[in-house]
Amino acid sequence: MCLGVPGKVLRVDPNEVGMTMGQVSFGGIVKEVCLAYTPEVQPGDYVLVHVGFAISKLDEQHALDVFRTLKEMGELEGIDIPEGGRPV
Repeated sequence: MCLGVPGKVLRVDPNEVGMTMGQVSFGGIVKEVCLAYTPEVQPGDYVLVHVGFAISKLDEQHALDVFRTLKEMGELEGIDIPEGGRPV
């Protein structure tokens, strides 16, 4: 089974070849992610990321619900998400 993880877009870096990249935060862990499949996203939006590619845009509530579920499953080792709070 494959797992897509929600993250918050911090920065969008367009480039001349159309392979838009950006910085995405997963509860404080920041990774470089390809945003080419989600050209509409802006900083502050949430995206679902699978193997380094943002595959869809999520609304904030859905992203928080997924984080809560992953935390309950014990899949967020090392990621700081305040109880009932927002991942950074």
